[in-house]
Amino acid sequence: MNIFKTTLFAVAISTVLAGCGSGAAIVATPIQNIDSNPLKITPLTEEQLKHWPAMDLVKDTVPGMSVDKAYSEIIKKRKGETVIVGVIDSGVDIEHEDLKNVIWTNPGEIAGNGIDDDNNGFIDDIHGWNFLGDIVGENMEYVRIIRKFKPKFEGKSEASISAAERDNYATYQKAKAEYEKEFSEITANKARYEQILSQLKPTHETMVKKLGKENYTKEDLSAVQNPSPQEQQQIAMLSQMLNFADSVPEVLEELEGGIEYFTDRLDNNFNMTKDFRGVLGDNPEDIADNIYGDNNVSGPDPTRENVKHGTHVAGIIAAERNNNIGMDGVANNVKIMAIRAVPDGDEYDKDIALAIRYAVDNGAKVLNTSFGKYYSPQADWVYDAIKYAASKDVLIVNAAGNDGFDLDTVNVYPNDQFDNGSEMADSFLTVGALNYKYGSEMVANFSNYGKTNVDVFAPGVKIWATTPLNTYEFLQGTSMAAPEVAGVAAMIRSYYPSLSAAQVKQILMDSGLSINTQVVLGGESSNTESFSNISKSGKMVNMYNALIMADKMANL
Repeated sequence: MNIFKTTLFAVAISTVLAGCGSGAAIVATPIQNIDSNPLKITPLTEEQLKHWPAMDLVKDTVPGMSVDKAYSEIIKKRKGETVIVGVIDSGVDIEHEDLKNVIWTNPGEIAGNGIDDDNNGFIDDIHGWNFLGDIVGENMEYVRIIRKFKPKFEGKSEASISAAERDNYATYQKAKAEYEKEFSEITANKARYEQILSQLKPTHETMVKKLGKENYTKEDLSAVQNPSPQEQQQIAMLSQMLNFADSVPEVLEELEGGIEYFTDRLDNNFNMTKDFRGVLGDNPEDIADNIYGDNNVSGPDPTRENVKHGTHVAGIIAAERNNNIGMDGVANNVKIMAIRAVPDGDEYDKDIALAIRYAVDNGAKVLNTSFGKYYSPQADWVYDAIKYAASKDVLIVNAAGNDGFDLDTVNVYPNDQFDNGSEMADSFLTVGALNYKYGSEMVANFSNYGKTNVDVFAPGVKIWATTPLNTYEFLQGTSMAAPEVAGVAAMIRSYYPSLSAAQVKQILMDSGLSINTQVVLGGESSNTESFSNISKSGKMVNMYNALIMADKMANL
């Protein structure tokens, strides 16, 4: 699933470079000692919000990654190598105005001839591969688990289960409890939204007739002369709604959108009878059955709404820079390989394992995985793929998730952890999300965290990037934080190609900025911890510092 739920939202003077050629060593001082940095009081403007991940903490008092500073003081006119970044996601609008020039094209394939020219098993995989075919919606993993084991375990006690089946029985019972809890919550929320809408809509229509305008204010409501008791109730209700938005029509739109969201979840994610997978014709429990899907990496929907998430992720990494349209991605010298493997629901382990292998085998040096789930029946397939990527010197940048959990106490997939807590790969990096508000609210209220299982933090609240059909939107989540870091990783691999994936991971962790400020976690004001203690590195990624460290390491 597109990373579970997506919810709303160094003081030092550096010297200039010794030269601007690609081989010139960097002579610059890293940003450091940021604990004394003042808090920003002035709110960011709309334009500043669109650009905040690229800002500099010292100059702008915003916890950005110093991208602008890195380009102006380090990159300048240096030339780097092209790096392929695999975006394993919902798909990508490869015709987007700000992405079309940075999309990977398979050099070994001839478009449209219906032949597997490069003999990689995939016919006409020009820009990547679509492991989902025409699938858009999907079940949650625990729904699939219940469907699989219900005939075997329903109505049986643990005592009646054989020792060989005890683990499966326990998984079934856990999945069933999770399903019942989530189903109940979503059903109740849908009913609540419907009730509010049924009351608000006619009340709003009545007030529009009375006031003669659609977008009235609290002041307009307060100015109503001699309201009747019924009108007093209407005014009270409408005034309350205006606490949540600038206008009542906006509230109505949010309610209708919420009802549609809950309905879709009930019809798709929680549907116990619908077989979404059948259209692919593969066996999802056979990893050797590995050629399926098609080359339509932009998905089956003409509106391309189903690839919004992946299009946004791709833009954060590599939207064309300095073309005077839209926005600038973090990295230049990047080609995006689009791999569609994440539906609106929980992804299949098989699809993810094969997507990783496809990207690695076709030349990607950085992978972005902005998705996750809490049940993984074939986790070993994904673990094997992660280890395969590591063996081929490929860095995987993974989103931590959006439930405000401590990942040292909760398992989330994919990950690179053995049961004993040790890492199975040294090239898998997990990223939490930062807010643009430097200080105690710096960690996004939705972001997962963990001293052991989250590596770094990066901007993930109110991120402006590409969305389908040449549009741009603010989205947020650790799904957005991971591609910010993937972009920095791609820059290191472009300008310092001699460095290994493991070295790039270590640079991203070691070169970041850290503060000892107490930060609020999970949106709970009572839950605070030092920022330096909520990830393995205790740091936020900084591109300027990362390039300085990469230069030193590459020139040892």
